[in-house]
Amino acid sequence: MTANLPTRSLSLVATSAADMQAIGARLGQVLAIGDVVALTGPLGAGKTTFVQGLARGLQVPAGRQITSPTFALVHQHPGRLPLAHIDFYRIKSPSELPELGLEEMCDEGATAIEWADRFPEWLPNDSLRVAIVMGGTDGRDQSRTITLESRGPRGRRLLAAAPGHPGP
Repeated sequence: MTANLPTRSLSLVATSAADMQAIGARLGQVLAIGDVVALTGPLGAGKTTFVQGLARGLQVPAGRQITSPTFALVHQHPGRLPLAHIDFYRIKSPSELPELGLEEMCDEGATAIEWADRFPEWLPNDSLRVAIVMGGTDGRDQSRTITLESRGPRGRRLLAAAPGHPGP
């Protein structure tokens, strides 16, 4: 792991689940083996919806269900390259993480990790962090602010592919 990699960020607003999926799909189109997308946000923010978009961009078959791996901890999906969809929510201790085989999954395809903020020390420094913030608290504003933060060359490459990115 490389420490203290420079970061760059971009914030986007999604006003619907379709917007969230479209942003994810755009990133999924450029994901490569070893890329990690680390997602954070409160319950119901749209982390799984975002991963559904990643899966679409990775050409995961349309009939394949992309659901939260909260109870299974890991779902693996075939596509242009394999997608490992991991959820840290129910993991109680970092000592449980080696059992998931995170490093092996990263070596075989792209990886999306929900609730990544629970164990940030387990995230590769070179990754794309996706923080999702829900709109207003009154329940009427369904928008989401999605902040993409790159860390390292892989993260910068993914950030550059994001809709609305101004370019290099």
